Amino acid sequence: MTAAEYQNIAHTIPHQPGIYKYFDSANELLYVGKAKNLRKRTGSYFSKTFTGYKTHELVKRIRRIEFTIVDSEQDAFLLENSLIKQFQPKYNINLKDDKTYPFIVIKKEPFPRIFLTRNKVNDGSEYLGPFTSAGNVRELISFIKQYIPLRTCKLNLSKANIDKGKFKVCLEYHLGNCKGPCEALQSVEDYAEGLQQVRNMLKGNLSSVINHFKDEMAAKAASLEFEKAEQLRKKLEHLENYKAKSVIVSSHLSNIDVFSILQENDIAYVNYLMIQNGTIVQTHTIQLETRLEETDEDVLCFAINNLREGFNSLSNEIIVPFELDYPDKKVTVTVPKGGDKKRLLDLSIKNVNYFKEELRKKKILKLEGKSDMEKKKVLYELMENLHLAELPVHIECFDNSNFQGSYPVSAMVCFKEGIPSKGDYRRFNVKTVQGINDFATMKEVVYRRYKRLVEEQKPLPQLVIIDGGKGQLSAAMESIESLNLVGQLTVVGLAKNEEEIFFPGNGESTKLPWDSDGLKLIRFIRDEVHRFGITFHRNQRSKGTFKNELEDIEGIGKQTATALLKAFKSVKNIQLKTEAELAEIVGNAKAAIVKNHFKIPD
Repeated sequence: MTAAEYQNIAHTIPHQPGIYKYFDSANELLYVGKAKNLRKRTGSYFSKTFTGYKTHELVKRIRRIEFTIVDSEQDAFLLENSLIKQFQPKYNINLKDDKTYPFIVIKKEPFPRIFLTRNKVNDGSEYLGPFTSAGNVRELISFIKQYIPLRTCKLNLSKANIDKGKFKVCLEYHLGNCKGPCEALQSVEDYAEGLQQVRNMLKGNLSSVINHFKDEMAAKAASLEFEKAEQLRKKLEHLENYKAKSVIVSSHLSNIDVFSILQENDIAYVNYLMIQNGTIVQTHTIQLETRLEETDEDVLCFAINNLREGFNSLSNEIIVPFELDYPDKKVTVTVPKGGDKKRLLDLSIKNVNYFKEELRKKKILKLEGKSDMEKKKVLYELMENLHLAELPVHIECFDNSNFQGSYPVSAMVCFKEGIPSKGDYRRFNVKTVQGINDFATMKEVVYRRYKRLVEEQKPLPQLVIIDGGKGQLSAAMESIESLNLVGQLTVVGLAKNEEEIFFPGNGESTKLPWDSDGLKLIRFIRDEVHRFGITFHRNQRSKGTFKNELEDIEGIGKQTATALLKAFKSVKNIQLKTEAELAEIVGNAKAAIVKNHFKIPD
């Protein structure tokens, strides 16, 4: 749909809150969005330039717009979430979390049993959870059974059956794990009281459970039942220890939900901590794939609604890392600056960073300690996927690095048999390139590396990876051609974000299977060259080894250059500043010298 085509229908779209749906020519739902003002929001897609490729693609495909008016922004938010979950449009945020989580069910039956289940059935039973770890749920049930005697049998304990004397107590009764409701040795009221203690424990409210046992212990002691009072004292001791381990923050905090977000390119990670009575009763991190230019606020709002709904949260306060216009006005949004709430937020941030790092480790492939057969299997897979003429037992990877538009350096890592060969790693201080020029820098370092290998008659790698796009790859190939090495090694470019692989002269990219060991090895190599290059760069800066372009200007010393970089962050930004703006930092005389050097008029 073009802007002109949109203008023809714009008058039919109201200035009211609601949701809008975009459809393509095949009537497939592409996108669902919410808006305070439907006409202004939909019109923005056709009246501004988007930086993202995916948004351009969406707008090109739109053929029809539908909308639904609602009473409030909150209603629009809830409806949008519901429709996204139902239809999963291809351009909406994708919640990459399809696991089923365990619940603890209190079965709807006489003298209800409690047990773990993953199937939430609409049978009138009470479901507590969900919980993120089945192991923790089993441990929790085991802990409950030690202190609150409940039946585990599947008998139909109706009043009629009990009155007829159909059942006899089992071993669980004699072990003290059940009070024998099957023989009417326990009343319905007493059993219900035990279930209420279970609910309190599962919601983190141990104080009421502890107080209950204290009262019961005092009653046993008063009636001279000292043995039973001692058993209760031991239960109390265990519960106090459990509470000490469970309360992470402080006992004066009420029920709170804590959220943090980490976004990298098209992937966002959101951590959720459910706090009840000062206890972290749930912790869970989800991964979301953003499809358009969603802001951190948009993504976090979407995630918060899904997580609170999925975990049945009724908390009236949420803690988040930045100001958030959350549609549910009954919920208080807090951005803490200090105290226990800030500690909770910091803990959530720590969890989301850990989750992201663990995912990264799973994506890369490390072959240290693997058998020769396992290493060869990965290399043969890579050879097949990239159509290489030889097995890539020797792989080298190059990456450029600079700091705020200054101080260019390059790094190269070497892998042999799929394992880092750190003795063959190389660092390059750029010699022939003035300023920041990634292409010229790549051309220089590739030439220097393989000219030396040829001169020293050392073996060439079978595969060379250039970390960058087509431009860096073309620059590297200029050096390979000038050294007459075309055909003696394979050189490919690795796109920085999409993990696409480019071959020289080929406009189409190659994408390896997302979960293939070959791609995991390439990721590991790329991450290693980034780490090595950044470490080298940091060390060079700390030693003061670099001399930036400003210091080459006659009349400009290191102190002046440092002051300008500190104020304007990069040489490129300095070039764009007026003489008056520069003079505010270094004075009129020095500002005139800098402007004259770059010869850029105000």
